[in-house]
Amino acid sequence: MLNRLGIRRVAYDWREEHVGTFEEEILQYQKYNLDFFAFWNWHPSLEPLILKYGIHPQIWITNPSPEGDTDAEKVQAAVNALLPLVNKTAELQLKLGLYNHGGWGGEPVNLIAVCEHLQQDHQAKHVGIVYNFHHGHGHIDDFAAVLALMQPYLLCLNLNGMQSAEEVSRGANKILPIGSGLHEASMLRSVLESQYDGPIGILDHRPTIDAEQSLRENLDGLRKVTANLVTSPE
Repeated sequence: MLNRLGIRRVAYDWREEHVGTFEEEILQYQKYNLDFFAFWNWHPSLEPLILKYGIHPQIWITNPSPEGDTDAEKVQAAVNALLPLVNKTAELQLKLGLYNHGGWGGEPVNLIAVCEHLQQDHQAKHVGIVYNFHHGHGHIDDFAAVLALMQPYLLCLNLNGMQSAEEVSRGANKILPIGSGLHEASMLRSVLESQYDGPIGILDHRPTIDAEQSLRENLDGLRKVTANLVTSPE
């Protein structure tokens, strides 16, 4: 499927029932010349496979949203919670991406604060940010500004069709194909203007349709949006 779509890198999301097939997943990626680019969260059974196959996927984990009276206390609590995985990924020479997934921890300024604390106080230069459009509806209007702040730390930018925050707050249209929303074109223009040249991801996040159809709609939509941006500059 991925070869048919021309996709060469995979970010692997999993559930407990998939743990026993991690090795087969790696073998299939190798068979079809796919880059095991990222792995969601962490599981100890991955470590021996990393060592056995010499792979180096990014590890993506939700930035915590801890309790605390001040932002400084929350940053310290988040750092403390992350340190075991920070140390493990450093040992395995893997990048660790802090993932926006709502709450305090999903706010760009807090992602940056936790990332900076880890980099500066724990020499964790391998820690960065994975920013997801589908968890960023609250920053549509100021996306260019928050992108500029996050850019030094960005490990990956995951795209989505973007309706208004108000509509999403009513439980509608959070996950959309790229090109079918109202705001992703302006957000992608900000990405182009920022000269960000790192990895960009698309989602298979609609369980009601086939994965290949979902990914193809995103690829087709992304091509159309970017073509319009290039041919119709502001």
